[in-house]
Amino acid sequence: MTLSSTTPSVSLMAEIPEELNDALQQYLDRNPAWSQHRVFCAALSLFLMQNRPSDPQTLAAKGDRDINRIYLDALFDYVP
Repeated sequence: MTLSSTTPSVSLMAEIPEELNDALQQYLDRNPAWSQHRVFCAALSLFLMQNRPSDPQTLAAKGDRDINRIYLDALFDYVP
């Protein structure tokens, strides 16, 4: 699973604080290699990696690998 256009995706609409939006826009203006999509994929996957259950019996190994892959793909701008 990568960030390519062939990856199934879901559209989200979320309200965020104006200050966060302004900071995101400033970051994107200074870093043209990053897109809003890439930032949100990296941020959400990192959040999920950091907040997964600590009980190994409740971990879904494949799902965890997919989340890790999405994070690394977003971080390093990997598109096959």
